[in-house]
Amino acid sequence: MPVQPHLFCFGLGYSALALTEALRAEGWRLSGTCRSAAKAEQLKACGITPHLFDRDHPVADLARHLQDVTHVLSSVPPDAAGDPVIDCHGAVLRQQQHLAWTGYLSTTGVYGDRQGGWVDEESALTPSGARGRRRLDAERQWLQMTPAAHLFRLAGIYGPGSSTLDSVREGRARNIVKPGQVFSRIHVADIVQVVCASIAQPHPGRAYNVCDDDAAQPADVVLYACELLGVAPPPPVPFAEAELSPMARSFYDDNKRVRNDRIKQELGVKLIYPDYRQGLTAILAQESKSPA
Repeated sequence: MPVQPHLFCFGLGYSALALTEALRAEGWRLSGTCRSAAKAEQLKACGITPHLFDRDHPVADLARHLQDVTHVLSSVPPDAAGDPVIDCHGAVLRQQQHLAWTGYLSTTGVYGDRQGGWVDEESALTPSGARGRRRLDAERQWLQMTPAAHLFRLAGIYGPGSSTLDSVREGRARNIVKPGQVFSRIHVADIVQVVCASIAQPHPGRAYNVCDDDAAQPADVVLYACELLGVAPPPPVPFAEAELSPMARSFYDDNKRVRNDRIKQELGVKLIYPDYRQGLTAILAQESKSPA
């Protein structure tokens, strides 16, 4: 009798929850971590076995919980001290010789700035700031797992309930103009299909850029969302004059275009939403079909 696949996910956030929804439909068992009792109750209601975890509260008796786990994924970002999962549980994870697959959700920030030029998975890893350097350190540690983790370098994530449509409606959207600045993006549904394709075709230690085909200027995305919603766009603000938090401003430090050939050629992925226009249009259409 075949073993029921069982995913344990550190950090059940937006992207990871979308993945669990797809895997649950395929009959998988699902476990993972969250940081609050309230979130744990929500996960239970979704058929996911929750475990509370943060740097100060490791998962109790993790080795026992992993005995029948077949796949492990981490979406927990590093903090100033490093990767909390590795720091708290790296020794236990390295002992899990029975795992069929391990994955780590990273970011394209590990490539740093290319002044609008292209990068692929073989490009030098030269992160610009502290957050990118932490990600690169975390990637290297996850590659030491057994099996070595598959690295998913995610572009800017958007999807239902978390897109420029929402920021426009809530009055948070900014029309910041920085000529030549582009960002890559990825719809959460395409993250799910890339990870699922990797699970079906494991290649331990492999890195995959997970982005769509259209690195675009952020102002263009805001203007398109406003057009879809039929509202006037916010006034343009030159980047030099924009009042941004240090975190928001840091996103503009990197300017690059990210190639996604590997997910297509090696994993056979055909993007559901090859650009932000198709993605935002589909989100709005789905919203119109949902009950109020």
